[in-house]
Amino acid sequence: MFNDIGPLELLTIIVLAVLVFGPDKLPKVIQDVMRTVRKIREFSESAKQDIRAELGPEFKDFEFEDLNPKAFIRKQLDNDELGLKEIRNGFDLKKEMAEVTDAVHSRDTDSSPSSSSPASSSSGGRIDMTKKPEDPAKDERPPFDADAT
Repeated sequence: MFNDIGPLELLTIIVLAVLVFGPDKLPKVIQDVMRTVRKIREFSESAKQDIRAELGPEFKDFEFEDLNPKAFIRKQLDNDELGLKEIRNGFDLKKEMAEVTDAVHSRDTDSSPSSSSPASSSSGGRIDMTKKPEDPAKDERPPFDADAT
């Protein structure tokens, strides 16, 4: 429930509770809070049982945790009926990227060294992929971009 509370924060809460309620009333306050939490849990469990009873026997495997989108998707992806595990295991991203890199480099090395492209001759056979802004003439206005306005 409180997985994200660190030890310093917990100590701060305890010190504040002692200061606000005092050492005499603090055990009674803790008992009241725990009783309330227990009642809320009991109410929640009875509501879950009532919903399961109303849904009927066809929803006997229904879990309320499945209403969480992350848990639902994880459960569906772990289901082997679709064959997604085979696809996931058969796809190696590093291998695919290495093949693409090899294809790109072999295309660069296949081009003739006497090419007229200044980018390939100045960078040792590699194409310069950096985007360089074009300088408009002094009298020329920059192009109009409807999406930027």
